[in-house]
Order: sequence, then structure tokens, then C-alpha cells
Amino acid sequence: MASLNKVMIIGNLGQDPTVRYTADGAAIANLSLATTSSWKDKNTGEKKEETEWHRVVFYNKLAEIVGQYAKKGRPLYVEGRLKTRKWTDKDGIEKYTTEIVADQMQLLGSREGDGQGRSSEESGQGSYGGAAPARSAGGGYNGGGASSSGAAPAQARRPAPAPSAMDDDDIPF
Repeated sequence: MASLNKVMIIGNLGQDPTVRYTADGAAIANLSLATTSSWKDKNTGEKKEETEWHRVVFYNKLAEIVGQYAKKGRPLYVEGRLKTRKWTDKDGIEKYTTEIVADQMQLLGSREGDGQGRSSEESGQGSYGGAAPARSAGGGYNGGGASSSGAAPAQARRPAPAPSAMDDDDIPF
């Protein structure tokens, strides 16, 4: 039976990312993203909110990029997979944590000092993924895959069809 472990999340950074390096020089960045759900209580009519915190870990070049550009309070889009780790604390008690292992991310919102109304391409914000970022047609970064090898840049520049122009034959599955 097939399985899928895929996470897509948009949230706000609770603090600046922490970046550390392994003995062989590989970067690892950790951060916490907050997502908030809001609803109106049916009985009281009162607005309610619930905030959930998500641990996210980035590796290698993506970790360096997150460490350099992601700042507390900034909205961030992350794609990755869930992973649960087990460790023993200093008192000998086994502990578990579940985190998102990110393979792509996109900085959202505007950077400090940017003017209002600038597009993501003009402000230099972009999406990042994989181990080696390569500049994409949209002004962002999309690492890994064919776009970083130079084999598919022409395809990346081709505009997507308008949603209204698509029919069932255009859907790839």
C-alpha cells in the first residue's frame, strides 16, 4: 500500500531561527511557526482563537538561507514531511518530539524597509528548496530537481494556463 508524508504550512515565526553546524560543516536551522485558527462561538457569538506551534528543521543550504533571511514575526510557507525523534534527557527520561523536516520554503510578506505594493520578485523574496538553490523565472529560488541542472529553465519560464482555460485533459493525473 502506498503512503504519503507531506506537510504544507503557513505560519509566523515565533523567534529568529537558530542555526548550528555539524562537525563536517552541514548547516541545521530550527524554528517555531505559529498557526492560528479563529472561529465564532455558536452559543455566545464570541470570537475564539487557538494558536498551534510547529517545530521546523531545515538542513544544508536551505538552513543557511532561513538563518539569513527569516526573522521573528515574519510569515513563512514551508513544505516538508513529519518526523518524530526520540532522545534521552539529562535525567535519563526518554522524550519524543515531532517536527517538520522542511524541503522547501517561501518567505511571505514584505521585508523591513520595503515599500508597500512591491511584488515578491521586486523585493527579492522567493521560494527555496533542495540543497542548491537556482534562480527561477519567478524571482525566487527552487533548488534540487531539473531546474538546478539547467535542463528545464525554458519550461519554468512558460506561463501556466489560466484556470478558466483548463479542462480535464490538462490535469496530469
